[in-house]
Amino acid sequence: METLFDFSPLVLAAIPVVLGLVEVTKRVGLPARYAPLASLVFGVGAIALTGVSWQATVIQGIIVGLAASGLWSGPKKTISG
Repeated sequence: METLFDFSPLVLAAIPVVLGLVEVTKRVGLPARYAPLASLVFGVGAIALTGVSWQATVIQGIIVGLAASGLWSGPKKTISG
């Protein structure tokens, strides 16, 4: 039986994919202020492709989206000031 917090390597691999998708959408024209929302949407979408239950998809997708946002904004803010 799967639980909500069972992570597979696919979940961890989704983080840089989401990060890349958000960066592409920003370069296409998405305002930077919507990047965290796009990260959450792409995170949930990426986990939905793994075939887990909808509850696990939502929770793991949010975790992936937040991790992708943090991977971008954390070092960026540290370097810039």
